[in-house]
Amino acid sequence: MPKGGRKGCHKGRVRQYTSPEEIDAQIKAEHEKAREAELEESGDGVPKDPTAEKKDTGSSDESDEDDDDYQQKRKGVEGLIDIENPNRAAQASKKVTQIDLEGPKELSRREREEIEKQKAKERYMKMHLAGKTDQAKADLARLAIVRKQREEAAKKKEEEKKVKDPPGAAAKGLQSMSLNK
Repeated sequence: MPKGGRKGCHKGRVRQYTSPEEIDAQIKAEHEKAREAELEESGDGVPKDPTAEKKDTGSSDESDEDDDDYQQKRKGVEGLIDIENPNRAAQASKKVTQIDLEGPKELSRREREEIEKQKAKERYMKMHLAGKTDQAKADLARLAIVRKQREEAAKKKEEEKKVKDPPGAAAKGLQSMSLNK
């Protein structure tokens, strides 16, 4: 441990370099492993595990039986239920010539919901303007109440003016103001 009880850092250490010969040896080893894997997959090479040798030495009839046994023996509930997984099937790609541009375009769920929302809003506004919605009826009722209150207030003001000023007094007041210039 370095001074002060702190852990060391990589900067003060001696660097170790890999020689070019070691690098070449590593690359060759990787290539050999890749070749061996290819030979095992293709079946041309000599298999390395002893169970594989036993399968190759046996007749072709035995291998067919092994395949049948494997298909019959399935894990869990697979043997009871025969359902093909729709997610597993690869979707076939379409060619450009097969695409139908003139046909109706399929909309996504969000696009359909957005269009439905706009149509519903337009329908609501039309009904609201016609006075058929609950909110429109409540607004019209409030408006009628406000109009009645304003009419009553206007009538009261007129009556108060008539009571305070007789009709002739108002005319005399105007003449006196014009004389007082």
